[in-house]
Amino acid sequence: MEHMSQTLDNQFQEYFSKKRILITGASGFIATNLIDSLKKVNCTIVRLSRNDSLQPINGVASIKDIHGDIRDENIWIEALNGIDIIYNFAAQTSAYMAEDKPFDDFESNVLPMLRILEVCKNQLYKPNIIFSGTVTETGMTKAVPVNEDRQDNPITLYDLHKLMAENYLKYYSGKGIVKGVILRLPNVYGPGPKSSSKDRGILNLMIMRALSGKTLQVYGAGNQIRDYIYIDDVVCAFLAAAIKIEKTNGQHFVIGSGIGFSLSDSIYLIKERVLEKTGKQIDIANTPPPSTSFLIEERDFIADISRFTSCTGWQPKFSLHNGIDKTIDSYLT
Repeated sequence: MEHMSQTLDNQFQEYFSKKRILITGASGFIATNLIDSLKKVNCTIVRLSRNDSLQPINGVASIKDIHGDIRDENIWIEALNGIDIIYNFAAQTSAYMAEDKPFDDFESNVLPMLRILEVCKNQLYKPNIIFSGTVTETGMTKAVPVNEDRQDNPITLYDLHKLMAENYLKYYSGKGIVKGVILRLPNVYGPGPKSSSKDRGILNLMIMRALSGKTLQVYGAGNQIRDYIYIDDVVCAFLAAAIKIEKTNGQHFVIGSGIGFSLSDSIYLIKERVLEKTGKQIDIANTPPPSTSFLIEERDFIADISRFTSCTGWQPKFSLHNGIDKTIDSYLT
């Protein structure tokens, strides 16, 4: 894989070969891209999704599909049997929906993790579990970059529930029931399925709007700093977390590009790259933020990735400029 370090690339085929890999939320953005990498390996990929129309996969890997409700214990008894590695992406991803329907969010973002862990304990399964968290679990940050030592203080129900799921995984990992690691992600973008939540995948939405010739909106002055990470780099991080599980077990890691851009600068970069590639002139409008916006959207964030890099050798390879170009190209083809 051209975007992996040579050391990780050499271990990729060897580590995942003949493994049985369960991927939950299999129709989602990150899962789809991860499967696209793993399909090149002689392994078995079990795709778990509530979506019963998963796209066929052509590759070396053997594919098995399971459809069902992740809140149901019986689904996990079937799905976890014989599994070596779990990539747990199944989630409700809207902070606004979590606020409106907290019980539903708990059942989607906390209960499934506990179901997985209890089934593993009771059935004596011992998979390695790699879980997708979010950098907003830390809450408001007064300084950047942010590392794993920053105390967590979630200020939304969504982040509170994600943190609860993380802590369950850490607890059961500490008991030796499973091995587990959490990667907390910032703003992920790039080619792949559209996010099911309106408050996720914002950079992709802006690129699609620009390609359609629509005006791009920036709330307020757009001075908030964001860390945008290209999907290929995210996939490599999840692969590295599994390959180096002996070093990553029981921990959470802050993932990102390590470089911050203001919202305004990122939108202007999209405008510039779309003009270069299509000749379209895109307007940008500054508008007041909605009164319903969460405070967490006002914070600045840049990831300090040094601890994960030290443990795994992983480093991001794509600049925001290159990542936006590759995303535009994917939509134009």
